[in-house]
Amino acid sequence: MSHALTLPRAGRLSPVLPVLAVVALLALPVSPTAEGGAGPADAVSGLVVLFCVVRLLRERRRPLSRRAAVILGLPVVGLAVAATGASTASAGLAGLGRYLQVFVLVPAAVLLLVRDRRDFRLLAWALVALAGWEGAIGVHQYLTGTGASYQGRDIRAVGTFGVTDVMGMATVVSFGLVCALGLALGRTPLRQRMIAAGCALALLVPLALSFSRGAWIATAVTCSAQLVLAGLRRALAVGAAAVAVGVILVGGFGVGSTQLQERVDSITQVTDAPDQSVTDRYTMWAAAADMWRERPLTGVGLKGFPEHRDAHASLALSAGSDTEGAGAAFRKQPLLSPHNMYFLVLAEQGLIGLLALVGSWLALLVCGLRGLARVRRHGPGLDCALVGCGLLVWQLTDFAYADIGGPSTVLTAVCFGVMAWWALNGSREVPAA
Repeated sequence: MSHALTLPRAGRLSPVLPVLAVVALLALPVSPTAEGGAGPADAVSGLVVLFCVVRLLRERRRPLSRRAAVILGLPVVGLAVAATGASTASAGLAGLGRYLQVFVLVPAAVLLLVRDRRDFRLLAWALVALAGWEGAIGVHQYLTGTGASYQGRDIRAVGTFGVTDVMGMATVVSFGLVCALGLALGRTPLRQRMIAAGCALALLVPLALSFSRGAWIATAVTCSAQLVLAGLRRALAVGAAAVAVGVILVGGFGVGSTQLQERVDSITQVTDAPDQSVTDRYTMWAAAADMWRERPLTGVGLKGFPEHRDAHASLALSAGSDTEGAGAAFRKQPLLSPHNMYFLVLAEQGLIGLLALVGSWLALLVCGLRGLARVRRHGPGLDCALVGCGLLVWQLTDFAYADIGGPSTVLTAVCFGVMAWWALNGSREVPAA
């Protein structure tokens, strides 16, 4: 049976379509004056959870398997403890709602709404399409000087997310690239694999123009892992193609060559001669660690990092990061998080929250890799395995340089659902298309 992507038949519409609506809404532009909080996609993600609950009640179906309930419900333990330790009840409820949305409720809904590998591939291609849209806007911003400010020029590609979520486009493009590479390395028909490979190579351009060092590192680690897991021969062939494209774009056409070289060089200078953004990040990491030492088990409470930051940060911390361009006026954006998910959880939720949350992620990774090993030896589904495991590896790597926040965060929730489906359902699915 063909693996090619097909639209659902009339009268048999896929229950995953509401999830596609969340992905589609992220293509809408964010207001330049927005503060980077929840957006329309977040509201629709709540409706997706409600739709999933109604569907389960109508079908009188068991919501989750015991294993899925334990793995996805594990973060609730730390969140409940940290919410009671918040400085105010409103802060605790707001933080609890956001964490439940991103790491529990939306992932569980996606897990339950994806029926089979066809639905999974539909979601993966939707992520590739969103990445292509945001990437095209980002390249246009670079070429026309209408992006976010970078080194005094409005050339940083940010897509529709603007300067309020400067990492948004880089995250979306990275997700799309990881999905495209996974689809290209599978055992689906040649035409589909060629299209996916072309998308992956094309997405390298906007990813480079995002000037996001964290996204570069996470994508390089993830793509390398995907290639190795798919087979050494493929890894060498695809790696050579990617290097060739990079040489042509940067060496031949000079796409951002000066700025890119400086940005790449800065990665190796984080200890010898760090720039102010790196200094700020190190300072906030140290502040988060100091908060944890003060309350090692439970942390300072949800949403507590901004309140306790100044009492724990050194004088090396700047007043904020300068943001400008992409339709927004100059402003100082306050540094309200450590830009490291692990330090943020450690500071606000303590060891209890960190072990619960990271334990859930590692359990998904182990289940996903076991399933990948199974389909690699025999049967279809290798593309789904590489996409699911790849997205999780990317997220766990990127969390060393970023945390949740901004309109693009809801896509992280969707991707955790995609990862959870492969790890808990897809890897155990009877071999099928």
